[in-house]
Amino acid sequence: MAFDTADRRAMALALRLARRGAGYTSPNPMVGAVVVRDGAIEGRGYHRRVGGPHAEVEALRQAGEAARGATLYVTLEPCNHHGRTPPCTEAVLAAGITRVVIASMDPNPRVAGGGAEYLRERGLVVETGLLEAEALRLNEAFVKAVTTGLPWVIAKVAATLDGKIATRTGDARWVTGPAARAWVHRRRHEVDAILVGRGTVAADDPQLTTRLARGRGRDPIRVILDSTLNLPQTARVFSLDSPSPTWVACTPRAPAHRIAALQARGTEVLVIPGNGRTVPLPELLQELGRRQVQSLLVEGGAEVLWSFFGQGLVDKAHFCFAPKLVGGRQAPGLLGGEGVGRMQDAIILETITMRRLGEDLLITAYPR
Repeated sequence: MAFDTADRRAMALALRLARRGAGYTSPNPMVGAVVVRDGAIEGRGYHRRVGGPHAEVEALRQAGEAARGATLYVTLEPCNHHGRTPPCTEAVLAAGITRVVIASMDPNPRVAGGGAEYLRERGLVVETGLLEAEALRLNEAFVKAVTTGLPWVIAKVAATLDGKIATRTGDARWVTGPAARAWVHRRRHEVDAILVGRGTVAADDPQLTTRLARGRGRDPIRVILDSTLNLPQTARVFSLDSPSPTWVACTPRAPAHRIAALQARGTEVLVIPGNGRTVPLPELLQELGRRQVQSLLVEGGAEVLWSFFGQGLVDKAHFCFAPKLVGGRQAPGLLGGEGVGRMQDAIILETITMRRLGEDLLITAYPR
């Protein structure tokens, strides 16, 4: 299907608008919409929050009567079903739109294609696939969640240029600079949950909250791996003033009195069935998916990160390298575990991008 430069510009704008909803729309996707008539932009909109108006409705309201005979550009197929809000297809018809350009079809197998076909049947010109790859990448967590029931797993590592996440004495504050740390807090705002292991909590006593300028940002759900619940209840993650909960995942080996003690503090304990000594990660991801966690940021430590990488559970990885060298045989590296025995078994990363974060270098990649 042929699209011209004006089409591409309008859809690119819709994608930029959609991105503004990051952190506020889950479990819904991020969606942007633009109304164009006679070459002029008459309406813009994006899905701002769960339960709020969809992007198409916002853009159509802004356009008003100018929507009649116009083209609607939308990053995701308009919904044709009642959810928290009425169907967007009805709003499109009522506004008098004559052409709809869609970046990506709805990946949800229960509704895919319904909105586009409904509009076609009522005489509208419906074209699809404009900047589709960019639209799917924007909602990669939503796509995985609705097609598999599992969260999109993002690994984040901060290390020195020689691959160390701390010095030989365990000092890890701070590996990276202020710009990189601010970038991490924006990622925390965007995901549903953040995960670390017991060792990270014991060593660093982190808050695992979102701390952006002027108090902005949404805290993710905090997930702690602690097989037998040995963490002290004085850890800060158990006494935060945060609207988001802390969940601790353990094995059936965890003593009942420790489970009860955490529950009494308002912490939810997830007992994940398994036969091993550690929390089985695939089963944990299934449980998180059942709880509508669509995106999970794994921040460490090194053993936990390798467990996710080694089991093929990482969908996307961020490596932030600081221009520092600390050396030391005892200084921990960015990945632990047993590792692979042969270079041919190494995990291959692809679709690699690089950018500067202040003085640091961010490498983003997708495991093959």
